[in-house]
Amino acid sequence: MKVTYYGHSCFSVDVGGINLLFDPFITGNPAAEHIDISTIQADFILISHGHEDHILDVEAIAKRTGAKLISNYEIISWFKEKGIENGHGMNLGGAFAFDFGKVKYVNAVHSSSMPDGRYGGNPGGFVVTPTGSRTSFYYSGDTALTYDMKLIGETEEIEFALLPIGDNFTMGARDAVRCAELVGTHTIIGLHYNTFAPIKIDIAKTRQLFDETGKTLLLPEIGETIEV
Repeated sequence: MKVTYYGHSCFSVDVGGINLLFDPFITGNPAAEHIDISTIQADFILISHGHEDHILDVEAIAKRTGAKLISNYEIISWFKEKGIENGHGMNLGGAFAFDFGKVKYVNAVHSSSMPDGRYGGNPGGFVVTPTGSRTSFYYSGDTALTYDMKLIGETEEIEFALLPIGDNFTMGARDAVRCAELVGTHTIIGLHYNTFAPIKIDIAKTRQLFDETGKTLLLPEIGETIEV
């Protein structure tokens, strides 16, 4: 599966030729200034919660590409008021079958508000199971470590997980290792690190931590596409 990193928590995952874009925050990230959002393709945009560092470029990309938004009901309603009618609202624990496969909206322990201060609904993550696949991948969004993650591992075969490792606002690297154990994967793509001062990490020490536990931590460069 091809995964492209656009900085912070934004990834594009190619699922059978359909582009899933997660939490687009690009134009506000100085480290991603070389990324031209007008070139980013998206068939679906999945939004974990309402904070600006996860939704800043949703409107521009969605209006250009016609991508369908997938998020909680409150966020979908907020974007509908901005003229984006193509949205699918969900809530925690719910799953829905889309053209590319099944999406389940799972618990995240965080906060959520929209840039204008409105309530952003419950934050969440996504478990995506491509059509015809026995395995899934997990995009946690911003979250603390929670024992709910064990339920994901008991019900799904997680091929890889995209997890925050920056600490302070989310779980850090040690908790991400534990999360990977709970969901039953050995392959982790790091997110939500090094964008702002409070989430700066020591890359070498973080890699060592994952190596010592027998897990693979992937940290692609911004704009890089990797095979997972």
